[in-house]
Amino acid sequence: MTGIRLTAPAPGWAIDADVVVVGSGVAGLTTALRCAAAGLATVVVTKARLDDGSTRWAQGGIAAALGEGDTPEQHLDDTLVAGAGLCDETAVRTLVTEGPDAVRRLIETGAHFDTTDTGAIALTREGGHHRRRIAHAGGDATGAEISRALVEAVRSAALHTVENALVLDLLTDAEGRTAGVTLHVMGEGQHDGVGAVRAPAVVLATGGMGQVFSATTNPPVSTGDGVALALRAGAEVSDLEFVQFHPTVLFLGSDSEGQQPLVSEAVRGEGAHLVDASGTRFMLGQHELAELAPRDIVAKAITRQMHLLGTQHMYLDARHFGAEMWEHRFPTILAACRAHGIDPVTEPIPVAPAAHYASGGVRTDLRGRTTVPGLYACGEVACTGVHGANRLASNSLLEGLVFAERIAADIVTDRTEDRTEDRTEDRTEDRTEDRTQDRTQDPAEDPAQAVSGAQGEGRDRDQDLTQPAGNGAAVPGAHRPAPEPAPLLTAESRTEIQRIMTRGAGVIRSADSLARAAEELDSLQRTAATAADTAATGAKDAVPGVEAWEATNLLLVSRVLVAAAREREETRGCHWREDRPDRDDADWRRHLVVRIAPDRRLVVRRTDSAAFPPVRPEDSAD
Repeated sequence: MTGIRLTAPAPGWAIDADVVVVGSGVAGLTTALRCAAAGLATVVVTKARLDDGSTRWAQGGIAAALGEGDTPEQHLDDTLVAGAGLCDETAVRTLVTEGPDAVRRLIETGAHFDTTDTGAIALTREGGHHRRRIAHAGGDATGAEISRALVEAVRSAALHTVENALVLDLLTDAEGRTAGVTLHVMGEGQHDGVGAVRAPAVVLATGGMGQVFSATTNPPVSTGDGVALALRAGAEVSDLEFVQFHPTVLFLGSDSEGQQPLVSEAVRGEGAHLVDASGTRFMLGQHELAELAPRDIVAKAITRQMHLLGTQHMYLDARHFGAEMWEHRFPTILAACRAHGIDPVTEPIPVAPAAHYASGGVRTDLRGRTTVPGLYACGEVACTGVHGANRLASNSLLEGLVFAERIAADIVTDRTEDRTEDRTEDRTEDRTEDRTQDRTQDPAEDPAQAVSGAQGEGRDRDQDLTQPAGNGAAVPGAHRPAPEPAPLLTAESRTEIQRIMTRGAGVIRSADSLARAAEELDSLQRTAATAADTAATGAKDAVPGVEAWEATNLLLVSRVLVAAAREREETRGCHWREDRPDRDDADWRRHLVVRIAPDRRLVVRRTDSAAFPPVRPEDSAD
């Protein structure tokens, strides 16, 4: 445990549950539905509305070996190639073998995919795939349809949901196990202000961190909150240097910042060409799949061509589709382009790479367990080993689906075992005993002290849960620091972080650019710490609040990303070091794992191989 927490008021309300799921995309809602169906008291916390996560922005589709002649083995091969030598093969095999049935269960939940004239699921191709295996809905509105179906199922099941809530920090018991989360609810409603959801299982499904960059396809809520929470709680993160930049994002001008319109890879899958201003197809000869090469290769090719020609964008030419195909197959993209004064039916689309997806995240095993007992991670916030150094197109929705089901199964098993143990112990206890009292607590202990968070042995479910991770019994062999609030950043710092990261850790990186980024980020941290030390936090934008918490989270994940990118002295997947242009398997076909040590230092270590080590020392394998 790090003892670091966000500066926030004490919780003024609390909810008790068996499991709390943070996030409402495909990963979060699938986990919640499976847990609730097994009889667990499940609470869903989401930063905006239930249908406002990253899932609904997914255009292309969900990849699975559903077509005639396709097999999980072929899907595995394409995923391993895209991952540039860093995929965990066991994790990938789990994904591709369990994926088809998981998609069928999604359909049973209510998701409607586009079909052929014969009623079969319509499949398309995207970059890195050698077969048509991408199921899509509404032409190019797959994420919106999946989100609709899951949200409808959650509401039909009457799950307890807390919307417009920013998760703050992890709650732990005296033994370091997860005990819930603190959160801040924005606006009025049943719950308002800072509160807590107390549960022995917490599932982070908070999505990505694309907002660390100036231009991204991610929605404004993608500020790395889950990764930051996990780091403060002492969890390990991995592969954070591998940020995928989508090759074809609608270019709106060099000064355009924030969420940018995506032009799905499926457009290239249906035959669109990448060209320069003269109409030359520059991807020919660069890869056997040309425009359908893995995303990192296409993004690099576009960037090189832009530098060569001194331009700020390339073009995606799909005029040969005709109006009918555009309107039927890609209505969302067509509308977005026309809203910005571009008509893909009659002119090429200006495109440039933009931050799109975090291939790394909170390190997990095949059951979604992190290095903190009781804390799980799923979806983009997690690093399961599936994506390696570069995610294969449309594997993200599938990963969220498959690993959500695995997490739910693990939680259900654990809670069933806990309840069996509780019933066995209850039969030997006085039936009139207060069931809220810790079973190992001295009966003579002052109950007031037991609720005050006093440290001691045997504290389990009854400790004061108003304190974030870092409170409780000492970690064996290490000094447990006193809780320390993280210095808050001002709201304006968010834009500065984004510009620092775009300049120094964007598509192209170098030792010099990363060193400058690290120093500038450290300077922001020092400024915030100085302001806190001199009680200068009275400025309006520096007091505890959503904007300050988001900026503080962005700074933490940015510093970790830059630290990992500086450490990895090679080019691999979507990590492009212009000063280290070659892939180095001998030294670097392995993962970087980062954590905050008990003394609050950032510790970066290299694994022994491309395979992930177990998240728990006692687990040699899953």
